[in-house]
Amino acid sequence: MGGRVYDLVVRGARVVDGSGRPAFTADLGIADGRIAEIGRIGPGRARRAIEADGLVATPGFIDIHSHSDYHLLLAPGADSSLRQGVTTEIGGNCGYSAAPIWGAWREERVESYREVYGLDCPWQGVGEYFRHLEAAGLAVNFGLLLGHNTLRGSAMGGSARAARPEELEAMEAAARRGMGEGALGLSTGLVYRPACFAPPGELAALAGAVREAGGLLAAHIRSEGDGLLEALEEIIGIARSARIPLQISHLKTSGEGNWAKLDSALALIEAARAEGLAVTADRYPYTAANTGLDAVLPRWALEGSRKEQVARLREPDARARLLAELEARPAAYWGTVMIAEVTLEPHRVYQGLSVDEAAARAGQRPAVFVLDLLAAEELRVEAIYFSMSEANLRRILSREWVMIGSDSGCRSPDSPLGRGHPHPRTFGTFARVLGALAREERLFPLEVAIRKMTSDPARKLGLVDRGCLGPGLAADLVLFDPVAVRDRATYEAPWQFPEGIHAVLVNGRVAVEASTPTGVKAGGVLRRRPSGP
Repeated sequence: MGGRVYDLVVRGARVVDGSGRPAFTADLGIADGRIAEIGRIGPGRARRAIEADGLVATPGFIDIHSHSDYHLLLAPGADSSLRQGVTTEIGGNCGYSAAPIWGAWREERVESYREVYGLDCPWQGVGEYFRHLEAAGLAVNFGLLLGHNTLRGSAMGGSARAARPEELEAMEAAARRGMGEGALGLSTGLVYRPACFAPPGELAALAGAVREAGGLLAAHIRSEGDGLLEALEEIIGIARSARIPLQISHLKTSGEGNWAKLDSALALIEAARAEGLAVTADRYPYTAANTGLDAVLPRWALEGSRKEQVARLREPDARARLLAELEARPAAYWGTVMIAEVTLEPHRVYQGLSVDEAAARAGQRPAVFVLDLLAAEELRVEAIYFSMSEANLRRILSREWVMIGSDSGCRSPDSPLGRGHPHPRTFGTFARVLGALAREERLFPLEVAIRKMTSDPARKLGLVDRGCLGPGLAADLVLFDPVAVRDRATYEAPWQFPEGIHAVLVNGRVAVEASTPTGVKAGGVLRRRPSGP
């Protein structure tokens, strides 16, 4: 029985190759980090074999909406990603990227990560950041979007005004350099500071600079609730004027009063697609959002540096105004916001409690508790917001142009990130799609579920050698039991890894075996390939 001897052969798998076509049974031969053959591979042609009878083999999952820029340095094992089959994470989302970053904005971030985690952040540019990641070692592959908020903060701090010409020029120059050093595109978070102060023309100018280098625009739009439709019109208009592919981040209708807007939101997007605009979206399979607790603050309170914002929480006149605005919310609202993570030990008793439960424990009114907690923690409080519709979630996920993204950062139990009460999406996003949605609810066929997590994001991002299984492509691979795979993480007990993910390969090396990480760091930085001839 002649033929090439492979580093590894996966035998007898049910192959779902990522393209969307029906599954088929085959062996996969892997050599030098690539898939070399798919078919029947005879005995004696493998230095090592994995028997995959009863298991499904798919491309490694691509998390198109990750926040692991710093997490990969704090939790280098990336257990929460690997153990659900994620082999590639795309960071820099919602407008915040680890690079490029400079000036007072950088110093604020460096100080924060050093103070809270003891992490050194010695880079400024994208190339420096990538080299730092590679020197540390990566358990998964990683690609970066340039953060609009980070660019704006670096160029002009937290100023609540339009950029001056020289400031916009500095942002554009940094964006062009970042694209030249391998970034995949631009992201924005128009609901967050300081991009919330940016006019559409600023983002269009930056998007145009990124489009010249072949990148895309990923957007956390200006409102996902009361102003949802206006925000969609704004971002589609920006993409149209900049002629750039658009990825709408974590598409949702937030707040029960806005659930009925879904038909109009979908119609806006599908009209843009019919017009020929490359508009797609992503979503996590949960109905609670996760962001900073400072998201409850009005926009006027977000101007300036972190120190200026914290001082505003304590200044009597500003505090009185804030209390009045927060206490105007319905009393029931504070029962829908959960404290997820704090940095100071005395406040850890509040993790996993709703704001009204935590406030009662502290003997305070909810609004007073929130302002005191944010001030004491210097705004570094994560929260979970229960605000979405299960029916709308399924309608969004079932759209053929919607991909899967966790909107989370990787974590490992034995790391500085091995604490807190994170959103269950950190541990369960991709397994939940496979188990609860594809198998149990039959929201879509398995082949479609896999396509949404593999070839669709790869194509959107320009990752030409990933997202499908085929000869010559990167050997990022997941083996799972289609009957047993399921998520286990819950809002009450998030630190639970999924079941049924048997093995994960990253660039041809076994990173998870028998559902347990091996400790292998076979990932790498995925740089944008230069456009043009």
